[in-house]
Amino acid sequence: MTGTLDLLRVKAVIRRQRFVQLRAPQRWFDVLIWPMVDTVIWGSIGLFVDQQGGASRAGAPYMLSGILLMHVMYQANVSMSCGFLDETWSRNLVNLMVSPLREIELLAGLMVVSAARLVAGLAAVALAAWLLFSFNVTAAGWGLIPVVAVLMLVGWVIALLVMALVLRYGDGAEILCWGLLFVIIALSGAFYPMDAMPGLLQPIGRLLPSTHAFEAARLLLDGQPMPWHLIAKGAAGVVVAVPLATFVLWRTLHLFRARGYITRYS
Repeated sequence: MTGTLDLLRVKAVIRRQRFVQLRAPQRWFDVLIWPMVDTVIWGSIGLFVDQQGGASRAGAPYMLSGILLMHVMYQANVSMSCGFLDETWSRNLVNLMVSPLREIELLAGLMVVSAARLVAGLAAVALAAWLLFSFNVTAAGWGLIPVVAVLMLVGWVIALLVMALVLRYGDGAEILCWGLLFVIIALSGAFYPMDAMPGLLQPIGRLLPSTHAFEAARLLLDGQPMPWHLIAKGAAGVVVAVPLATFVLWRTLHLFRARGYITRYS
């Protein structure tokens, strides 16, 4: 997974994913429809809480900001993971491994595609929140940019781990693309503060970079100054998690080749 990037090969990966997206209309469900459905469900729950006279009467904004930021992780992970899973589903993995394409070039292309789908998904959530609930996602200000960056990197870390698990255990591990993601979201407190979680799970949640990003977003939504200490904690976690996930994938890829697991996809 080392070496310089050949931009032509990265562009080829992006082009392949673009063709897959354009020629499979059902794939737009994950990018546009599902984010809107989530917005309606969680926004309506938040509005109902507000109507019941909750203490803070801020259920809807918290829910809507939570679903917006949750979809940063969702799109970053699912778009990148599914880009790799496409190659296993179509039995194209062997062709990739004998081609001049390097692993780092494949990952770079999938990250670009993931970022593009992320933008489309966030636009769908923002539009639905504005039209249906009069919620302006820019109310939190520019402080959301580092929050989104941390969550996007966490999504990519999950995708790298999913790739490693699929290489090691086969197609049966593909369910972890979604399962692992929602475990992390639940432990990160996307829709509630960490104090609302069971005490047994709170120490685990506080170890996750995404927890600090969600907490920072809630403070920004309350009109408080940029919580740099939380952003710093999230960034520090990402600095540890990204190399670790990359190492796990690299070691698993070595095992994949050494033990001949490629025969699963031939």
